[in-house]
Amino acid sequence: MPLLLEARDLQKHYGEVKAVNGVSLPIKEGTCFGLLGPNGAGKTTTVEMMEGILTPTSGQVLYRGEPLGTRFKEEAGIMFQSTALQDHITVQEILNLFQNLYVNCRPQAEVIEQCALEDFLNRDSKKLSGGQRQRLLLAISLINDPQVLFLDEPTTGLDPQSRRNFWDLVHTIKTQKKTVILTTHYMEEAYELCDEIAIMDHGQVIASGSPYGLLKEHFSHSVLSLPATEVPKDISSSLNLTMHRFKDKIEIFSDDINSTLQLLMQNQIPLDHLQIRSHTLEDLFLELTGRQLRA
Repeated sequence: MPLLLEARDLQKHYGEVKAVNGVSLPIKEGTCFGLLGPNGAGKTTTVEMMEGILTPTSGQVLYRGEPLGTRFKEEAGIMFQSTALQDHITVQEILNLFQNLYVNCRPQAEVIEQCALEDFLNRDSKKLSGGQRQRLLLAISLINDPQVLFLDEPTTGLDPQSRRNFWDLVHTIKTQKKTVILTTHYMEEAYELCDEIAIMDHGQVIASGSPYGLLKEHFSHSVLSLPATEVPKDISSSLNLTMHRFKDKIEIFSDDINSTLQLLMQNQIPLDHLQIRSHTLEDLFLELTGRQLRA
C-alpha cells in the first residue's frame, strides 16, 4: 500500500522547549491513522505541521512524495478541534458558504445525506446540539471531496450515543478509500477506528503499529478485576499472583484464567463482582509512560 502522507524527522521548537522532537510518521493511503498521547505530548503541533498550518523548525512533510503544495490544499479536508461558526445563519447557508470556497466540490446533497443533516438544514447554527454541530463540521471538511481528512479530537465532549454515531460516519468515510488522520483522547475510539496508531509523549513517538499488534506485543495475559475490600492485603505472595491495586480495585494479571479462578475459589475469595477483560490501549500507555492518557 503506497504512502499518501509522510512526516520526516519533524522538529518544532519554541525557544528552549522542544514541542516536537524528531517525529517521523508514514501514513498509507486508504487507512485511518491515529495519533495518541496526553495533553502537551505534541500531537496537535505535529498534526498542524502535517496540515501545513505550522512551519517545522526542521524536517519536512511530503504528500504523494512531494512537499506540501497546491495539490495537497485541494485534496485535504480538516475538522479542527475548535471551530467558530457564523451566528444567525442556517446550516444550509453555512454549507453554501464553504462550497463557494472551492473549485471542485462533491454534490452537496451527498454530503448532507452522509452526515445526516437533513432534519436541521434550516436551523440556526447557534441552536445545534453538540452531536449536530460535529456532524456539520465534518460535512464542511468533506465539501471538497478530500483524499486525506484530518480529524482533531472530533468527539470530545459528546455523549456516548453521539460519539458512536460519529464513529459510524468515519467508518463510512473509510469505505470510500479516504485516508483519515485522527487525534483522540478516547482509546476505545482509536481501537474502533484506526488501522495504525502512534503514541506520543514529550514530543516523541514512543510506540507505533496496529492497535491489536501493539497489545499483542506488550501483553500476553488477561486482567481479572475484584473489589479491593474482597481481597486480603497480604494474600498476593501466598497465591503467587501478580496483583496491582488500582483505586478501589485489585487487578490480577493472568496467563491462565481457569487456573487463576480455581486458585481464588480455593482461598474463598468471593467472585460475585469479578470482571475479566483484555488489555486496552490505556493499559499500554500506562505501561509505557506510567501516566494516564488524560493526564
